[in-house]
Amino acid sequence: MAPKRRRGIPPGGAPAWTLPELLLTTGLVVLLASWAGIGGAEARARQGLQAASQRVVAGLEEARAAAVREGTPCGLRLGSVGWEPPQGSALPPCGGVASGLGTDTPVEVSHNLPDPVRFSANGLVLDGGTVWLRSQGTPLVRCIVVSLPLGVTRVGREGSSGCEPETIL
Repeated sequence: MAPKRRRGIPPGGAPAWTLPELLLTTGLVVLLASWAGIGGAEARARQGLQAASQRVVAGLEEARAAAVREGTPCGLRLGSVGWEPPQGSALPPCGGVASGLGTDTPVEVSHNLPDPVRFSANGLVLDGGTVWLRSQGTPLVRCIVVSLPLGVTRVGREGSSGCEPETIL
């Protein structure tokens, strides 16, 4: 007499998935993947804001160094895509400043800096203001306070009292 086969186990001996088990497992995998995608999008947006804020700060420092190196005043304009040569100004552009925001994530730039931001021959920043950086996918708003005469004094996040220092990056 042939041995009795147990239900749900094919002749090879390995257990098979039942339809309800397969549907439940597939649903859980899809749910976990969607949660990971949502969290990943916000993480990418935050990384883009971090890269853009570092690029804005680096541009200020590079412009100060260029003014000292050349021994002449220069200027820069902060546009929607990063630092640019000044337009319609008698000041020459500060050389060697990287353009762009250094991110492939779209970042919105707004500020109250003058056009152009001026740098003296000895590297002092002659204009100040605040830069705000926003990106879709995160409620975080990064801010950079530019004060006189040394440039950046604070990089943080927008809060109820203005540009608040970043406690955790």
